[in-house]
Amino acid sequence: MPLDPKFLRAEELGIRLEVVSGLPIWEAHPVWKHQKAIDSIRATIAVRAGASCACVHASDVYVQFQDGSLKRPDIAIFCREPDEAEDAILLVPEAVIEVVSKGYEAKDLEIGPPFYLSQGVKDVIIFDPTSLLVLHARRNKTVRLTSPQALSLECGCDVTV
Repeated sequence: MPLDPKFLRAEELGIRLEVVSGLPIWEAHPVWKHQKAIDSIRATIAVRAGASCACVHASDVYVQFQDGSLKRPDIAIFCREPDEAEDAILLVPEAVIEVVSKGYEAKDLEIGPPFYLSQGVKDVIIFDPTSLLVLHARRNKTVRLTSPQALSLECGCDVTV
């Protein structure tokens, strides 16, 4: 699905625009500390022995969910490469990892996990690089941990946050 031009214009202005269940949410582009955390986490994503998931991961790409919401997870993990190369990805991620940005804690900690879980994402991980909090949410359980933390995802991927 082609992205609405307002999303492209927001990008030009240095704004990350998302729409979650009809609610527009904006955020300034991430700072260096945030990007370093994403790169560090992505470097640890691996396929668990015997798993059938390819653990394909993408950073900061638009994903369109079935309810029409558009989100840009810091890290989205898929079991196969998404078909969409030029527009929003329509494939629901198996797991999402968000790195908390200063000033946008509510977006990452309060809005993100319930939304992602309601859309079929199996593992939602929120990492706060300032406090080292790792929040790992699944459908029936949420645990609070401290980084560094090795996690086994339902899809067959392993990651260290």
